[in-house]
Amino acid sequence: MTTRDRLLACFVAVLWGVNFLAIHTSLEHWPPLLLAAVRFLVIAVPAVLLVPRPAVPLRWLLAYGAGFGTLQFLFLYIAMRVGMPTGLASLVLQASAPFTVLLGAVLLRERLAPRQAVGIGLAVLGLGAIAVARAQTAALLPVVLTLLGALGWAIGNLANRLALRDARGPVNPMHLVLWMSVVPPLPMLAASWFVEGPAAWATAFAAAVTPAGVPGLLGLAYTVLLGTLVGSGIWTVLMRRHPAGVVAPYSLLVPVVGMATAAVALGERPSAVELVSAAVIVGGVLLGTPRARPARPGPAEAVAVVAARP
Repeated sequence: MTTRDRLLACFVAVLWGVNFLAIHTSLEHWPPLLLAAVRFLVIAVPAVLLVPRPAVPLRWLLAYGAGFGTLQFLFLYIAMRVGMPTGLASLVLQASAPFTVLLGAVLLRERLAPRQAVGIGLAVLGLGAIAVARAQTAALLPVVLTLLGALGWAIGNLANRLALRDARGPVNPMHLVLWMSVVPPLPMLAASWFVEGPAAWATAFAAAVTPAGVPGLLGLAYTVLLGTLVGSGIWTVLMRRHPAGVVAPYSLLVPVVGMATAAVALGERPSAVELVSAAVIVGGVLLGTPRARPARPGPAEAVAVVAARP
């Protein structure tokens, strides 16, 4: 990678790390399910109107949206609403990487290299340590919910891969990300209507247009514009230019930024166990990341899994 591309990869990691702080701010003003629905709705409407639908099988597009969009953010937003620390959420969500490798091995019969198996084992060990530590303080539920969100992300990753594999011709990965956003709004709105209720909608939208609601809108705007569109757009370009194994490790900077910004802005102080576990998890994910392979010429260069972050 050139120095410019390395800086771009670091910039995306910063955008995605700060995004957890933006989500935290939004959740102080919006019900979690409604917030997730609105987040994707404001992307879905212009996507349907302005972006051509990618030529991928509908089943994989729906599965991508259901996993990455619906399940991931349903569990993540609820977890953060019920007490998952912002910085820790940015770390635990990294479990999507070993989950993706495991699901690929089980469902797609992809070969699991010994190096990847060791990396997954380390990541699971670190996550287990955090779960045990949290269980001592009766705060295990938010960790479990965040892990379920990571599993949803992993399911979305596999669907993304299958969509690109079975595509009818070249596919712009960014178009696939945008059209994935069409899937979550309806189930999220339905869940919000029945769980949070129409009164919560009225309260949230009424408060959003008041001065007190500005931070919530700014957090939502950051998530949509910078976290999703700008971050994913740059990441897609990098994934097209370089092998996935070269670009993907830069995503390990996301929890570093997420935990640092949460410490500065929110005063979060992870325990010693959580800090050691964080190092083990990051090391395990890095070890489990496939080694870079030379890019093959031709249309295959455009086939890359877009690792869009929350």
